[in-house]
Amino acid sequence: MRARAVIRLGFPSEDRSRIVFGALEPEARTAPSHRSKVLVERRGRSLVLTLEARDTSALRAAVNSHLRFVYLAEAAVDAVKDL
Repeated sequence: MRARAVIRLGFPSEDRSRIVFGALEPEARTAPSHRSKVLVERRGRSLVLTLEARDTSALRAAVNSHLRFVYLAEAAVDAVKDL
């Protein structure tokens, strides 16, 4: 069984979406698992993550990992901005 999720994330600016895209894109190219794959696209102030996996467990793991990457990229940008 194949499982698929499409997640659209909006950001306050194109610069912020560009930064987060830059952090996610290498992860999408070199997926650590053959159980899932992800496509990351930037559309203006939004990012669209399309995740496909062999099953729902692999999809859940991929979604959690990539949303964690987004959170960490956002936190890093906020930390630097506050300096």
